Amino acid sequence: MGVTKKIKEDKRFRTSKGLIKENYLDHINLTLGKTLENATSWDKYNALALLVKDQVVEKWLQTQKKYFENPDTKRVYYFSIEFLIGRLLYNNLLNLQIYDDVKKAMQDLNLKLEEIAEIEPDAGLGNGGLGRLAACFLDSIATLGIPGYGYGIRYEYGIFKQIIKDGFQVELPDDWLKNGNPWEIERKDRSVKIKFFGKTESYKDKDGNLRFRWVDTYDILAVPYDTPIIGYGNEVANTLRLWSARPINEFDFDNFQKGNYIKSVESQAIASAISKVLYPNDAFYAGRELRLKQEYFFVSASIQDIIRRFKKQFGNNFDIFPDKNVIQLNDTHPALAIPELMRILVDEEKLSWEKAWKITTKTFAYTNHTVMPEALEKWEVHLLERLLPRHLEILYEINARFLDNANKIFSGNIDKIRNVSIFEEGHVKQVRMANLSIVGSFSINGVSKLHTEILKNSVFKDFYEIWPKKFNNKTNGITQRRWLLQCNPNLSNLINETLGDNWIINLDYLKNLEAYANDKNFLDKFFEVKQHNKKQLSNYIKKELGINVDPESIFDVQVKRLHEYKRQLLNVMHIIYLYQTLKENPNIDIYPRTFIFGAKAAPGYRMAKLIIKLINSVADIVNNDKEINDKIKVVFIPNYNVSLAEIIIPAANVSEQISTAGKEASGTGNMKFALNGALTIGTLDGANIEIKECVGDENIFIFGLTAEQVQKLKESRLYNPYDIYLRNENIRKILDAINNGFFNKENPDLFKDIFQALLFGLNGSQADEYMLLADFDSYKTRHKEIDITYRDKYLWNKKALLNVARVGIFSSDRTIMEYAKDIWNVK
Repeated sequence: MGVTKKIKEDKRFRTSKGLIKENYLDHINLTLGKTLENATSWDKYNALALLVKDQVVEKWLQTQKKYFENPDTKRVYYFSIEFLIGRLLYNNLLNLQIYDDVKKAMQDLNLKLEEIAEIEPDAGLGNGGLGRLAACFLDSIATLGIPGYGYGIRYEYGIFKQIIKDGFQVELPDDWLKNGNPWEIERKDRSVKIKFFGKTESYKDKDGNLRFRWVDTYDILAVPYDTPIIGYGNEVANTLRLWSARPINEFDFDNFQKGNYIKSVESQAIASAISKVLYPNDAFYAGRELRLKQEYFFVSASIQDIIRRFKKQFGNNFDIFPDKNVIQLNDTHPALAIPELMRILVDEEKLSWEKAWKITTKTFAYTNHTVMPEALEKWEVHLLERLLPRHLEILYEINARFLDNANKIFSGNIDKIRNVSIFEEGHVKQVRMANLSIVGSFSINGVSKLHTEILKNSVFKDFYEIWPKKFNNKTNGITQRRWLLQCNPNLSNLINETLGDNWIINLDYLKNLEAYANDKNFLDKFFEVKQHNKKQLSNYIKKELGINVDPESIFDVQVKRLHEYKRQLLNVMHIIYLYQTLKENPNIDIYPRTFIFGAKAAPGYRMAKLIIKLINSVADIVNNDKEINDKIKVVFIPNYNVSLAEIIIPAANVSEQISTAGKEASGTGNMKFALNGALTIGTLDGANIEIKECVGDENIFIFGLTAEQVQKLKESRLYNPYDIYLRNENIRKILDAINNGFFNKENPDLFKDIFQALLFGLNGSQADEYMLLADFDSYKTRHKEIDITYRDKYLWNKKALLNVARVGIFSSDRTIMEYAKDIWNVK
């Protein structure tokens, strides 16, 4: 009892304000070799990050020791080619529950924690929702105490830095590692060899069995960098292991001596290219070989690492491998892990094919993130043949055995058999990675109810006929630790004062806020929090962009990746409609509205970049027109990332979730906005449907066609957007203004392709492929209702509060508990 008490006292002492100051100065002086007076801004941040990491490492070592010493431990491995983790300082301070002590210690040293935190670069190792979801899941896995590991790539350059020049997106490199990364630990001793190219050869083993080996390969090293992932308020610290590519020999001395200086460092350049830069996911057909190398590189390194860890604990008893390990594939990018595990089990561990396949198919689970057939990943056979010849042989064998079984189930129905084959025949033969993921996994899940139903009934209908029990739904979630506790401290404090802090680990606890939905005093405080957040965002916009926006106006926000199906263009069309309405009658009664956009377009996605230019061109006209009396303002905030989301989302009144129904798998931005008290205007798409079910029809603004209606309209071939253009005067005036150069008089033809794409199609696409014109009037009508509703402050605040109170189900903690129970079979 006395020893336990002393340990607890020691732990409190280590995080006391006095010792924090002492440890901080030690890092400034002894680690960095500076004094506080001559320390740079980076030094001050770096020292604080190292101090916080000190608090974590003991938990981290104890956690890993506990996992290893417990033979019943089943480890969860989350494979994702993206982890959009953002900044870690605040997140770690809050999860360690030392934020207040550290803030006070910094104040005693005449330092501001807020200014120090701003120095940290965003770890932008993802393009959008997929990577941010992975980061939320790691937080929840650690908070729930599940033995979990994230595996991915340590990109030297993350998602590009976006600047806006003359209204156009310009991409600059995101050198997030230029000053180092204090949160990570390099593990050179855990480096593994990755093979490429070469050939396969057969041989007989000592028992006379036919075996294969992969020879004459070009090899590189995968070097792991570990970042601890801290659970909230517990003793758990899990691991995010990111792999960096290095040459086996960094310097070729023979070539150097011969005077061939370029050749002497060539291998270094070839290897480092693999982990050099995050792949921009929409320009999918550029740089194919590099992307394939990236995918194989990280899964091969990770599978080798998992097997090493397993053998250290359990030897060669591979019969229990699926009982001790489960690998979740975050979309198809890690699908090569399936043939890689087969290769190692069959070629290196000498298991029979049948035994290896049984182990493999009990180990992998697959999460699908798209319903759009054109977005389902495929790889050309000739590329695999050159780069990964042994894996191609394994894929052929997997497919042959699978199709034998499928042929029996489908009674020789050639169309169904062709549909489920891992290989797609055609002008260029390809490997379908989604089909591989389904065949090689024991579980396939969608990420919202609608999405999963579309997978079962349409996209993977024939697979569902073979394996109905494999398919399940796991609606996405977000971690409330970052998306409320961290990003909205004033609302968090109001909730804590009212309900206590149980919601931080049990978001359903927010249901208790419903009792205050008619409490005018509470609603006034709730409104004050929103106004405070809006003023903060207004100040940021003024400081960074020089635009004055009114915090009293409605903040109408659409921040997400720029893609045509997400329909930022529909939002712009409505803004143009409002502007044209005001120009005709400047005295018309429109409640002042500030439209805020944040979005990056993939560098090769021309139409998306053109829409960004249109948003900025409309902003230039609208914001500088004195005749409309500042009734509407348009703001495009450049370089949208996690840190900007933490400023923007708490300030939003209206959340734009307006994708074409049936196109968005889930969405998680919709959840973040609702949790922070914004009302959604959205289609019946992705998780919007489930948000509507939770918050109530009266507390969300739903518009537009359903997924079924969209599908029927497309199949009927009766949809003619040009007819709508001719009949609908509002739409005609909007599109004519875009087409005739009103928003870009210097280059009046600039936006003609937008006009062409909507009315007639462009480069082989369908006219108005994403149904903007079909949904415009419904969208406009719902926006009018928003205008009317917002004028009643009491009613609006009540609706906003009920959104906060009723979206507890969208915590990633709930999602992970469902994965743990239904898929992973871990406690």
